[in-house]
Amino acid sequence: MKALQVFAGPRALAHLHAHGLAPAHVRAIPAAAGGPKGLTLLPLDRFLFGEWLPKSAQPVDLLGASIGAWRMAAAMLDQPAAALAALEHAYIRQDYDVPPGRKAPTREHISERFAAGIHAMFGQRVPEVLGHPRYRLHVVTSRGRHILHRDNRLRSPLGYAGAFFTNIASRKAMGAWLERAVFSSHLATGAGLPFAASDYRTRRYALSAANFAPVVQASCSIPFVLNAVHDIPGAPPGAYWDGGITDYHLHLDYRAGSDGAGSPTVVLYPHFQRAVVPGWLDKSLKWRHRSTHFLDDVIVLAPNPEWVATLPNQKLPDRTDFVRYGRDLSARVKAWSTAVAESQRLRDEFAAWVESGDPALVSAL
Repeated sequence: MKALQVFAGPRALAHLHAHGLAPAHVRAIPAAAGGPKGLTLLPLDRFLFGEWLPKSAQPVDLLGASIGAWRMAAAMLDQPAAALAALEHAYIRQDYDVPPGRKAPTREHISERFAAGIHAMFGQRVPEVLGHPRYRLHVVTSRGRHILHRDNRLRSPLGYAGAFFTNIASRKAMGAWLERAVFSSHLATGAGLPFAASDYRTRRYALSAANFAPVVQASCSIPFVLNAVHDIPGAPPGAYWDGGITDYHLHLDYRAGSDGAGSPTVVLYPHFQRAVVPGWLDKSLKWRHRSTHFLDDVIVLAPNPEWVATLPNQKLPDRTDFVRYGRDLSARVKAWSTAVAESQRLRDEFAAWVESGDPALVSAL
């Protein structure tokens, strides 16, 4: 493999040596926040949900924050490969108007465009997500507490400054400022979360037709870039932001022994890098980038940095490209489209690897 690297926690690695990897072995799929970086995972998503997972029948929990929530919700629509292709097309071509005298679009304008994009993609199709016979969606958002209970020009900077310094001392203590709010599609069936939530202040609510759009919008609402979503139906009043703030890469406690029938199961994680960073404010805290026992059952699929260096600008697409290309939309669309087209290699190498079942190609996470 030249484009794809595979990493596994110790129990997942033992599983691969004993059983290989089949669609029936997967019990959960996380999808990280990370903005345009997630574009390069869409060809792999189309294979997983359009061709590979349909060969099995077990329930699978899908977790997403920010663009990860969009990816996983799209994967639950009828004809998931087509839905994911539509997401790719729309995301690559997103564009925002810059008012005269300003260098960047307003938060209000970006928020309005995001809301329109959610409606265009899901619209009347939300029942396909909520009623999926196999997949259970869990959308992660971050709910502000105390001074962050409302989003405004004064309270939010003060609140996030407090969260930043508190997080340096203790990630768990940051729960005094922001709590993890998870919205689950199949809560009424009694299905639990696919992770233990004792690591951080967590609340769980039902994902419904009434709140689907604001929940997905909230999960994508980057502070100071988009407006927070206030007072989501079916959840306590307050401001809800990007799920990546509390759970940037969904470094959650996925440990579980089996699917209840004695069969070992794994968490399959298509990701855009090897490290699974806990929270958005941990990006610069390198000591929190290491693997932990939370990931013992996890298999991470990540692009090889040497392959990434062959992409436009020698990197994955990211939010800095909005500044890099400015108003030259066609140049950004070309760069991002090229990166996604090249990412077909990730799909092809994964398909070849699971067919071969060779655990020698897997490294420790």
